[in-house]
Order: sequence, then C-alpha cells, then structure tokens
Amino acid sequence: MSTHLMAHGSDLLAAQVNQDSIGGILRWTGGIMGREDASAVLISLSLILGYHLYLRLRLRHDSAYTIQSINKQARTSWVQSLMDRPGQEVLAVQTLRNSTMAATFLASTAILLIMGVLNLMQQTDLGDSLLSSLHDGQAQIRLGHLKLLALLVDFFWAFFCFSQALRMYNHVGYLINAGPNRNPTISPSYVARLLNRSGHYYSLGMRSYYVSVPLVFWLFGSYALLLSSVALVVVLYHIDRSPEVDDEDGRSEETGGERLHQEGARVTNLFGKVSR
Repeated sequence: MSTHLMAHGSDLLAAQVNQDSIGGILRWTGGIMGREDASAVLISLSLILGYHLYLRLRLRHDSAYTIQSINKQARTSWVQSLMDRPGQEVLAVQTLRNSTMAATFLASTAILLIMGVLNLMQQTDLGDSLLSSLHDGQAQIRLGHLKLLALLVDFFWAFFCFSQALRMYNHVGYLINAGPNRNPTISPSYVARLLNRSGHYYSLGMRSYYVSVPLVFWLFGSYALLLSSVALVVVLYHIDRSPEVDDEDGRSEETGGERLHQEGARVTNLFGKVSR
C-alpha cells in the first residue's frame, strides 16, 4: 500500500514539474508558443542535452568511449611524434592544410545558410514585420519569428566555431615547425592543446549543423521537431561511439592512449618515408 502511494506521489510530482517547466517556457516566450510547441521544445532540449550529459558521464569512466576523445588522443600523439623528430614539416603543413580547407568550406557554408534564412524571412514578410514591431517599440514576435531566429542563431554559432577552428589551425601551422629546440616555450604539449582546441571548435560547429536539422523540421510543426530530435539523438549515439578494435584472436580490445601513440608514430614514419 505504501509502495503504491509512493509511486503515485512520484508520478504526480513528475507531472507537476513537467507542467511547471512548460508554464515557465510559456511565460518566458511571452505567450508566443502554444502548449504543444512548448512541450515539443522542452522534450527536444531535454533529449539533446541529456544525451551530451550522458556522454560526459561515460567519458569519466571510459576515456576512449567517444570518437572525439580518440581523435583528441590521436592529435596529441601526432604532434608529439612530429615535433620529436625534425624533418616532417611538409607532412605537418599538408595535414593542417586539409583541416583548414574543411573548416573554410564549412564556415562559408554557414554564411550561405544565414543568407538563405534571411532571404526566407524577407519572402515571408517575417523580417519586415519584426523590424517594424521593434521600431515601434512593440516587440510582437510571432512563432514564425522565433523559429527563424533560432535557425539564425544556430548558423551564426556554427560560423563562429568554424572561424575559431580555422584561426587556431593557422596558429598551429606556425608553432608545430618551431620546435622546443628553437623556442623552449613552444612545447609539444602546448601545440597539442592548441590543436585539440581547434578540433573542439570544429566539433562544436558540426554539432550546430546537426542541431539545425530539428530546427528546420520545427518549421513544419511541433511533431516534426520532436521526431527529428529523437532521430538526431539516435544517429549521434551511433556515430559518436568509438569503434572497437579486434585483436588477432577476435576478442574486443579497448583503444588506449599508448596504442594510439604507437599507431600515430607508425603512420608518421610511413608518411615521412613517402614524402622523401
């Protein structure tokens, strides 16, 4: 009997929290969104943020759980192997050039998408009505305004992240060839941290592109937003996990930093021989 009452009480508490959260969104948006849209936004945000919180918690127990953490370790090993053995400047410049070109392309794409959203606002008269309402001092923002503004903010954030990644890739191109023998302050660990920061901004930019998918589907309704958010989390769950490595006996092994360092050194030696 007491267990049943406790379960019923927890259900009532969860329902009350859900109602309070939806009511908070309705008050925060000034009544722009209806209860259906507010519920879809709340659930979508909870799914995406909860998924990334899950990844962060998993990484505390398994540093090789995500492909991003593996790439971070690989970049560190790559910088260490290059700066420990001079004469690999051409390989470093070629690799960084590929990363720079990718970041440049994605930053340019973000600008084109921003222009597309602004053009869409102009064609649907949402931009004129928003500017006129702000000019009159009465910010009567409609739901269509909010959806397109969310897309604009997302694409602006993507452009900022890719721009920062591009800026730091350029810095790494100079620093990686100025080894500690020439400048003691430029250590391999410092260059690796800067390169990993570039990769972090690059990943944030890609996440912004991923998040734009539910925002685009939100233009077609709250149910489309909710379904696309669920699909996005499922896809991210599969592409974020690092692949397992099988040994000679077919058993699965964990990919550790020591193995990555050895593989990175072997690949660097191979490319060094080819470049000569």
